[in-house]
Amino acid sequence: MDRVDCAVVGAGVVGLAVARALAIAGREVVIVESQGAIGTETSSRNSEVIHAGLGYPAGSHKARLCVRGRALLYRYAEARGIGHRRIGKLIVAVDEEELPGLEKYEKLGAAAGVTDLQRLSADGVRQREPAVRAIAGLWSPSTGIVDSHALMLSYLGDAEAHGAVLALRSPVDGGIATGDGIVLRVGGDSPAELLCGTVVNAAGLGAQQFAHRLEGMPGALVPPLHYAIGHYFTLSGASPFRHLVYPVSRDASARVHATLDLAGACRFGPDHAWIDSKDYRFDERRAKAFYRGIRRYWPSLPDGALVPGYTGIRPRIAGPDAPLTTAAADFVFQGEAVHGVRGLVNLFGIESPGLTSSLAIGEYVASLVA
Repeated sequence: MDRVDCAVVGAGVVGLAVARALAIAGREVVIVESQGAIGTETSSRNSEVIHAGLGYPAGSHKARLCVRGRALLYRYAEARGIGHRRIGKLIVAVDEEELPGLEKYEKLGAAAGVTDLQRLSADGVRQREPAVRAIAGLWSPSTGIVDSHALMLSYLGDAEAHGAVLALRSPVDGGIATGDGIVLRVGGDSPAELLCGTVVNAAGLGAQQFAHRLEGMPGALVPPLHYAIGHYFTLSGASPFRHLVYPVSRDASARVHATLDLAGACRFGPDHAWIDSKDYRFDERRAKAFYRGIRRYWPSLPDGALVPGYTGIRPRIAGPDAPLTTAAADFVFQGEAVHGVRGLVNLFGIESPGLTSSLAIGEYVASLVA
């Protein structure tokens, strides 16, 4: 049986950030990934937005790690030449009923330490985005976008430069906690058993399954997994926007965001729906709701302008009945003090703003391991 100091299960953006932090701290690290490439699921099926830190409960992991991670990520991307833009975001209210939503974002942002928000009148919104119809808005200048794949490659490069090893096509079939460490059963092309001093479960959509298959991990402490699928449509033709545009409404039929990529192309999404299993198929019937939602703030959207893009699935631990701003929707980190398994750190519910928070999550998990 091979022995290793630390195993990180999952090579998404968070798993790679954790592996990087552990390797830089001097730990021997093996990254175990079931797929044939890094970041093939949640990490590559998102909006690539660097979030400012709005919308998360005060004192939550999401609020704290997003604000910290955003600052770290901008510095890191600048230092490494990773494509990114501090493009800014407009949150808009299209009618009087939505004005309290802007105030809520202001309060949550202030509580999280986001100090650069600006309230805008209808004229202020038009000055920033002439195509947008709204009665008021909130300007977030610290929101941005980043090349997520280049970011993951850089995290991996840092980890490997400090001795980490990546094992692709190596699904973890389960394991057992022993007095000598945690034994992982690794399948794939080269099946093996690894005796690990530390295991970080950063498996994203597979985190709950791995935890349940680890003998010694109390199953009652594994939170439920809810699959939240989001569709993205791309806009044919030139974008009318210079910034990201987010409607303040959280209603599934009205919350369609407008985001830009580094080339300036516009895409809309994600919407939100609950599904029973991991299924990335695109439902083109969602287009009707997209047109309706987008036209609430961009009435000039032409017919036929939306082209099916892709879907992403968030690993939510809060189900349909739990508001997204409750503690139940927060990131979950479980160390030995929670579950009693020596050397195990579980990461559950690492959805948005996981990309923005990735470097801060790496720091935090490295401190838990230490």
